[in-house]
Amino acid sequence: MSHYTEQHARSGIDAALPEIETWPNQYPGYEIEIVIPEFTSVCPKTGLPDFGTLTLRYVPDKLCLELKSLKMYELAYRSLGIFYENVVNRFLRDVVKACDPVSATVIGEFTPRGGIRSRVTATYHRHGR
Repeated sequence: MSHYTEQHARSGIDAALPEIETWPNQYPGYEIEIVIPEFTSVCPKTGLPDFGTLTLRYVPDKLCLELKSLKMYELAYRSLGIFYENVVNRFLRDVVKACDPVSATVIGEFTPRGGIRSRVTATYHRHGR
């Protein structure tokens, strides 16, 4: 019997996090890659820290992400109980909401637990353009 609940599964998905700010993009058709090598969050069941690297690749349209605000956003995960899968999908959702990119991918590579390494990838492509 699993002791993971729906509350564990949804933990962190709708938590209040700092706003990701943007600035006007000057050029079309290029990709930006941002690597966060010391990402930390918390397991919603055990309360133990989780560590990993997040990589964001996006093609901006009219707006680019402002890096200091992205850093403050990312740091807010340090005390947030959230599963790996939710981290990656939430991060992608919030990036898309902030800058409405042409496309975006978030890859989370989390440190091994019990000999198992997890890599989670979520991708967004704007339709109709």
